[in-house]
Amino acid sequence: MNGRQEQSPLEIVKSLIEQIERLVEESRQELEESERLLIQSQQEVEKLSKKNAIITAELQKIQSHTDNFSRHELRMGYEAALEAQQRLYLMSGKVERIQSQIQRLRYQLSWLENLRNNFEHLQNYFVGYSKSFNPGEGIEMIIQAQEAERQRLSRQMHDGPAQALSNFILQTEIAMRLFEIDPVKAKEELESLRLSATQAFQKVRDFIFELRPMMLDDLGLAPTVRRYVDAMQATPGVSIQLSLSGMERRLEPYLEVMIFRAIQELLGNAVRHSQASEVRVHLDLGDTAIKVMVDDNGKGFDPEILKARTNMGIKVIRDRVEMLGGDFQLSSRIGEGTRIAFTIPLREVLELT
Repeated sequence: MNGRQEQSPLEIVKSLIEQIERLVEESRQELEESERLLIQSQQEVEKLSKKNAIITAELQKIQSHTDNFSRHELRMGYEAALEAQQRLYLMSGKVERIQSQIQRLRYQLSWLENLRNNFEHLQNYFVGYSKSFNPGEGIEMIIQAQEAERQRLSRQMHDGPAQALSNFILQTEIAMRLFEIDPVKAKEELESLRLSATQAFQKVRDFIFELRPMMLDDLGLAPTVRRYVDAMQATPGVSIQLSLSGMERRLEPYLEVMIFRAIQELLGNAVRHSQASEVRVHLDLGDTAIKVMVDDNGKGFDPEILKARTNMGIKVIRDRVEMLGGDFQLSSRIGEGTRIAFTIPLREVLELT
């Protein structure tokens, strides 16, 4: 007989909360350090920008009076300008990397805090849930959710900001080489670079919104869902209809995040993977329950696939809904679209407030 006493499900949840709290503190410390480094790097960029402006002005003066300067002086002027631009470019790249890291850490910290809140609520009403709770499945669900989120973010980073930055580097190098050969073409290349930067900036803003929409913290679930659906409406060939019912109000933070992420995942599946041309989204903020329904006319799939693939976003949503005592329904057939609906009761939440 094993002398070590087995932990109860409640003790496992408490242990998980403690581990998450340690991760929260580590992430918070790393975020503070990155923010300090960002301030230092931004100050350095400001200094380099001023220096670059001075050198550029001097170079323009040389170009306006080339007869007054020797070939050596002209070459030295160009080299100084090029070196200043390269240093500014490298430091600006460092600032962008730090900003990206800060955004990632903020998202990670928010995710961990919401996960902690989720387990704290689970702990509070665990007595009524303990009979059906399987610790192994709960931990497996958390790991699968983390990996699914990492894969989604990795794909978005590769297809969006990472690709844009790669193009920036190439266009910058071309423009720098053209300055001494053909200033007119160099100017055209810089104009193209400016346009690309504007488009990439919008993509980054959209990417940041998907990572962690700040308005979810500020305004709540309903306005954030409206904003996300409006953004998805820009997808060519797709019509999305959103309907909201019930009283718009703030919910528990972990519930708002969970429901928004579920809508985000289901709507993304309908538009990107199911190739739907029409999607209906309904959010009902009832007094005793929150109901969500996403219905599309896409290519559909065999629900049996969920049994074989444990990392699918739909399965993660189902597990989270059931973990909160809710009901999850899926109806889909190949070639006939997909309808997913879930309900999360608010009885336990009301008892805790």
